[in-house]
Amino acid sequence: MKRVSQLTALALICGLASLSSSAADMPHSLTLAQLQAQNGAVIDTRISAFYNGWPQTLSGTSGHEPAALNLSARWLGAMSDEQLSGWAKQHRLTPDVPVALYGNDDDNQTVKTRLVKAGFTHVSILSDALQQADRLQRLAHFEQLVYPQWIHRLQQDKPVTAAPAGDWKVIEAGWGAPKLYLLSHIPGAGYIDTNEVESEPLWNKVSDEKLKAMLAKHGIRHDTTGILYGRDVYAAARVAQIMLYAGVKDVRILDGGWKAWSDASLPVERGTPENVTPAPDFGAPIPGQPQLMVDMEQARGMLHRQDASLVSIRSWPEFIGETSGYSYIKPKGDIAGARWGHAGSDATHMEDFHNPDGTMRSADDIADMWKAWNILPEQHVAFYCGTGWRASEAFMYARAMGWKHVAVYDGGWYEWSSHPQNPVSTGARGPESTR
Repeated sequence: MKRVSQLTALALICGLASLSSSAADMPHSLTLAQLQAQNGAVIDTRISAFYNGWPQTLSGTSGHEPAALNLSARWLGAMSDEQLSGWAKQHRLTPDVPVALYGNDDDNQTVKTRLVKAGFTHVSILSDALQQADRLQRLAHFEQLVYPQWIHRLQQDKPVTAAPAGDWKVIEAGWGAPKLYLLSHIPGAGYIDTNEVESEPLWNKVSDEKLKAMLAKHGIRHDTTGILYGRDVYAAARVAQIMLYAGVKDVRILDGGWKAWSDASLPVERGTPENVTPAPDFGAPIPGQPQLMVDMEQARGMLHRQDASLVSIRSWPEFIGETSGYSYIKPKGDIAGARWGHAGSDATHMEDFHNPDGTMRSADDIADMWKAWNILPEQHVAFYCGTGWRASEAFMYARAMGWKHVAVYDGGWYEWSSHPQNPVSTGARGPESTR
C-alpha cells in the first residue's frame, strides 16, 4: 500500500508540473490573427456601451473586435459560478478553448481570475485590440441606447459623441403617480405617466389627438430629442415607441434604466418636476410614422409568412397557455401562428434580453435567439405582448440593431383574446408550428 501511495503521489506531482509547464508555455498575449489560427475566442471585458459602439473618448475607436463576446468585469459580482458556466455553454466555450481578453488591465485581470477559477486553462490578452478601426464591429444604431455618463456629460454642456441636433429632454417614464421619482431621479428629468400614452379598456395607445396634447404639455416637438429612462426599461420603451410613432425624430433610451444611473453613482435630485413650457405646436403631422404600429387585421395578415413575423414577446408559460400573465386578462394561450421571441420568467421580467446588469444583451445573442424561430432582419416584424410594454422594449432593441421594418402590434394578446373568432394555440410547440 505504501508503494502505491508513493506512485500515486509521484503521478500527481508530475501532473501538476505538466499543468504548470503548460500554463507557463501559454503566451501572455496573442494577436487576433494568432488567436483565430487557434480557433480561439475573443472576450471584451468593457461595459456593454463601449462594446456596442460608444467610443471611450471623443476621438477614440468605436466598436468591438470581430466576433468578440462581451463579458464585462462589472457583471461578475452579479454572476454565480453556475451562471458563468451557463454563459460559457451558451457561447460554446469549453475550458480548453484559447481565450484572449481586452479592456483595461484591471477588468482583464478580474475576468481572467474568474475564468481560471471556472477551469479555463488558456487565457491570455489580445495584444492588438482596438488598433484597427476598419475591422471593428458595432451595433448599427448604438446611439439610440445611451449610457449614464453620456447623459451626465450632456447635462454639463460637455462635448459628446452623437449629440442631439437641437433641443433635448431627459424624461422618466413610469406607471401612475411619480412616487419613486419624487424620492430620487436624474437631475432635471421630467416625468411622464404611462397613463398619458395608453388607456383602458385594452391599454392601447391613446388617440392621436390626445397624444398630440400630451406631447405639447411636456414641451416636446418633432425635433426634440427625447432621452427616456424608467425604473423598468420597458416603461421607458413603451413611451419611446409611441413618441416615435407620433413623429419625434430622435428618441433614445437609457440602457439599463434607472439602475444603470444609480449603479454609476451619479448625482440625483428629489422633488417635483420643473415647470415645463408647453410646446405651442408639434411642428409636423401626427402620426409621423404610422407604420410603427399595426392593428389586429394587419397582425392577422402577418401570420404563416416567410417574409413577415408576428412575434410574441411573452414568457414561455404565457406562450404555451399555462397562464395569461395578467390578473385582468382571463384567456390563456397565444396567437396561433405567432413566433416566440422570448421575454423572461413572467409578465414583469425581460431577462432573456438583458445582461446581468440589466443592459441590452449583445445584438448577436438576440439575433441568434430570434433566428431559431425564423424571425429575421429582412422580414416585416411586429412585436406584441400582453398590452405593449415588453413588445416596445424588443422593438427598441431591434431598431438599435438596424432592423428596418419593425413595428408593435399594440392590441397584443389582450385584444386578440377578446375576439373569439381569432385562432389561438396552447401547449408546447416549436418554430415548425408557424410555417
